[in-house]
Order: sequence, then structure tokens, then C-alpha cells
Amino acid sequence: MSKILIVDDSILSRKKLRIILEEANYEIVGEAGNGAEALKKYEDLLPDLVTMDITMPDVDGISALKDIIKYDSLAKVVMVTALGKGETILEALNAGAKNFITKPFSCNQVLNSIQEALR
Repeated sequence: MSKILIVDDSILSRKKLRIILEEANYEIVGEAGNGAEALKKYEDLLPDLVTMDITMPDVDGISALKDIIKYDSLAKVVMVTALGKGETILEALNAGAKNFITKPFSCNQVLNSIQEALR
């Protein structure tokens, strides 16, 4: 069973992701509300995959992604964004993200993105 860390400043988004992923038999090992928490929890929990919101207070998702990749070059991070901005997604993929999910997300979109990233 793959272990996942959910990072999003929206409690509602974290809850939706948790429900979708747990129903698909993924283990949610932790949650974080900003990028600074994300790196700390990544180091403590060493999840198989991280879902990372892009727009967050304190440390944004792209900065947190870069910090996690610096810590673990093999980290698997799937970005979650409400921004339909191609350049932001491109920046995340260039920084090491394995995939992305756009909000509002569907169950199938989330699971497909996660499965692709874990391959």
C-alpha cells in the first residue's frame, strides 16, 4: 500500500483527497497546510508520494517541491492547482513534479494522476 502525504492549505481539499485516496486503498500518512510543514513532514514520514497544492501561505507549493526534491531527488510529487496556468504547471514539472491535478478534481483524475506518478 502506497503512503501519501497530502499538502494543501484548504482543509476541504485535503478532506476530499483523503476520502478519494483512502477509498482506493492508499494510506494517508500525514497532512500539511503549507510548504514549510510539507518539508518537515516529508522528512519525518518519508511517504511514497506527496500531493502538493501550488498556492499556499508562507511557503508555496513550487518552493516546497524544490525543497523536497533537494532533500530526496527520487521524491514523487503530484501538484494540485486551481490555476489553469500552463506556465505554473510547466515550472512545477521542470522542478521535478511527476504529474498534476487541477481543481475542482474528479475521483478518476486524482487516481489516474497518482497511479501514473507512482509507476
